Amino acid sequence: MTKLKLGPIPDDKSVKVTLELPAALHRDLTAYAEVLARGTEQPMMDPMKLIVPMLERFIATDRGFAKAKRGRIAHSDERDGAVSE
Repeated sequence: MTKLKLGPIPDDKSVKVTLELPAALHRDLTAYAEVLARGTEQPMMDPMKLIVPMLERFIATDRGFAKAKRGRIAHSDERDGAVSE
């Protein structure tokens, strides 16, 4: 098989997820949206639109997850025969 410089292209298509939230969490999201609106002097956004940026931020700043992910990627590269740095 030919070795190409370009690896697999990740699937970046959106995935629709249906989610039920506890009432208390929904109230907190709504309150967060209100505080954010006041702080940015913009209209209050739909609290559901906060979920994606909050999850992205949480994952991006979780050091334990980042370390585990790096280890998983390095292990995967070793299995595929690539050299990890």
